[in-house]
Amino acid sequence: QVQLVESGGGLVQPGGSLRLSCAVSGFTFSSASMSWFRQAPGNERAWVASITTTGSTNYDASMNGRFMISRDNAKNTEYLQMNSLKPEDTAVYYCNVRWAGRGYWGQGTQVTVSS
Repeated sequence: QVQLVESGGGLVQPGGSLRLSCAVSGFTFSSASMSWFRQAPGNERAWVASITTTGSTNYDASMNGRFMISRDNAKNTEYLQMNSLKPEDTAVYYCNVRWAGRGYWGQGTQVTVSS
C-alpha cells in the first residue's frame, strides 16, 4: 500500500524559510521520480518541482530559485526547502508519485506566509 506523509508546514513570516518532508512507503522509493505540488485557496493544484531517480531536478519557473527539492533514498523521504517565502506561497503542499501506472498523493501540509 503506497503511502505518502507530508510534514513541516506551518506559519512563517515573509522572507522566512521552511523545509517540508514527505515520508513514503509501499513502493521502491529509489526507483521513483517524485514531485511537489501546491494548491492555494480558490486555485487548482499546481506543479512546483520534481526530482528524478538520479537526482536531476526541475522547477516551475515562478519559484525563481527560492525552492530546492531533494531526496534521501536511505530514509525514503523527499524534501522541499523553501526560502525567501512570500505571502503568495501560501498553500497546501502535496507530494506526489506515479507508480505502477497510477498517481498517489499525500494528505498535504499547510504553509501560511503572513506577518
